[in-house]
Formats: sequence, C-alpha cells, structure tokens
Amino acid sequence: MLTNIPTNIISGFLGVGKTTAINHLLSQKPAAETWAVLVNEFGQIGIDQALIEQRNGLELAELTGGCICCALGPSLTVTLNRLLRTSKPDRLIIEPTGLGHPEGIIDTLTGEHFAKVLDLRAMICLVDPRVIDNPEIMSNETFQDQVNLADVIALNKTDVASAKQLERAQQGLCNTFPPKQAVVSLEQGKLSLDLLDLVRNQTLSSQFPEAHQHSHGHGHGHGHGHGHGHGHGHGHGHEHEHEHSHSHATSEPAEKVPEPGRPVSREGNDGSTYSYGWVFHHSDSFNYEQIKQLLDQLPQTVRIKAAINIGHTWIRYNRVINESDVSKLAWRRDSRLEILCSEPIDAMRLEQQILECSENERPK
Repeated sequence: MLTNIPTNIISGFLGVGKTTAINHLLSQKPAAETWAVLVNEFGQIGIDQALIEQRNGLELAELTGGCICCALGPSLTVTLNRLLRTSKPDRLIIEPTGLGHPEGIIDTLTGEHFAKVLDLRAMICLVDPRVIDNPEIMSNETFQDQVNLADVIALNKTDVASAKQLERAQQGLCNTFPPKQAVVSLEQGKLSLDLLDLVRNQTLSSQFPEAHQHSHGHGHGHGHGHGHGHGHGHGHGHEHEHEHSHSHATSEPAEKVPEPGRPVSREGNDGSTYSYGWVFHHSDSFNYEQIKQLLDQLPQTVRIKAAINIGHTWIRYNRVINESDVSKLAWRRDSRLEILCSEPIDAMRLEQQILECSENERPK
C-alpha cells in the first residue's frame, strides 16, 4: 500500500519558468530516491518530456490537450493511479498548465481516492515580478487564484526584473491574508528543496472558483491533426465541460509517427486559447538562425515551446509574449514545437514556413 507520499503542486502563469524550476529541484534529488513528476500541458503535443532532464530515479507522465483542473479531471485520476503504481515514488511533483486553476487539482488530490495515498504539502506558485506592470495578467482571475491558493510565492526571473518591480511585488505578496509561509526571490528557477516540505495551509481558499470556466468560455472547442504520407495524426479539441481520456505522449499509436520532411501536427482550442503542435522526424534538422527568426517574429503568440534539432545539437526554444531564450538540450528523439495563440492562425502556411527552415531542403 502506498501511503503519505509527499506531494507538491508547482503552479504559475504561462512562461514563468515552472519546468526550469522542476529541473532544478530534480538536480537536488537524493540518488537513492525515486521521484514522480506529472506534467499537464494545454497543447496537444507533449513538449515537457523533452525539456525535463531525464535521470535515474525519475518517472515522468504527461497529460496533454487541456487543463487537469477541469476538462482532464477524470484523466488526472487515471494517469496518477498509473504513475504511482509503476513508480512507487518517494516524492510526487505536479505541474499544471499555466492556464490552469489549481482548485480542481487540490480537490482531486485531497479527495477520498488519494487522501491516504498522498500527503499534499505546500503549493508553490512561481511569479514573474514584472507582472506587477501588466494589468492584463494582474486582473486575470486564474492568476489571482494561483497566488491566493499558494503557500509559497517564488518570485522568479528576478535577474531581469527591475529593483522597483521586485520591491512592489514583494510588498503586494507579503501583505496577503492569511500571510504566505514564505515569499522567496530567485533566478532561473533555483528553488530550494526545503520548500517542498513546508506544510499546506488548508484554510487557503479560491477567490474566483469559476474563473477558469469564465476565461475559457463555453463555445465548442475544435481541433484536428494531420499527417502527411503514411503518418496520420489525430488531435482533438475540447470543450471544458466534456470529459476525455488522454493517453501518455510516450505511448502514442504507431500511425502518428512522422516521416522525414512530413511532420505530424495537432491542434485544438477551448474558445479563447488556440494550440498548434508539430512533431518532426528525428532526421529533420533546421537552420538555427532561420528557425529562431521565424519563431521570434510570429505574431499573436502567447507562448512557444520547442525542442529542435539544429544539426550538431538539439536546442530548447522558449518564448513568452515577445521575449525568447534558447539553451542546449539533451533530448535526441525528435523535434517538437507547440504554439499557444489568442487568435486562430494559418497552421498549414506556418508548417510550410517551418519546413523552409529545414536543412534537409537545401541542396547538398
């Protein structure tokens, strides 16, 4: 019987650096321990499996295609059961999508099914102090409840925030009631392992429990995938009221495998955010300058994450609004790209532009 597994939710708005923070926590994992990490991605393509550094004693599962706080709630229970059974972890970390409201996840983890299995400890919310000057995010009810429900606020990216922004963010967050157990400042997601063992404050409550449904609207979501040649991708859109079962990205059916120069694509939306994702064949490589320029200049994008083969190595590309960064990556399986937009885009045209950045297209 699995009992009282230390469990933490690492929340935060889109692009605040949750995956980087989890990588840093994993670097502090005692060698003898097994940790399980469950990552939820709004898009249809599992990118974080490429961005989280694989290591001994790590079991990783992904839930893609929506938010585990609502639409994927039933899948959370199924996937979590499977993950716990196969890994028997010493610690569990859950990373919801930045668009997700944490309340539904807390309800699942503290509900009858997992109450004795999991020991839900402090929720850590990463916040970019620069949001203090972004009224659109500051007024976003999901963002406000990510902060409301957190036991610990980690002000990340302090190296790129101004001293005034940091001071104002600290003042605003230190004056919350009930007070946070900790408000810490850090760079590049360097969370201390000690924060995971702080005890959760069970009196924290959501101020906007319906925020998620409101922000995503109630219109029909739709989506489709397409492959080329023999590869046929099957994406799916969703409405947040519907229930779906989602398989692991690591157990995709054979027909979804891309071919050289012929990626598999998937797209979906929930009425307010549109996701477009591609998986490219292992042999496809891209010209670094061209692909970076293309991704840097794409309009209407809220978030871009990618793992890209540039010939001599693979890179991690990350863009939040108009700010992008690149780093080297250990991943070698394929190239993956996920784009979240506030408006629909011409995905076929963009796919062609991406393929034009391919080194394979160039004469030898």
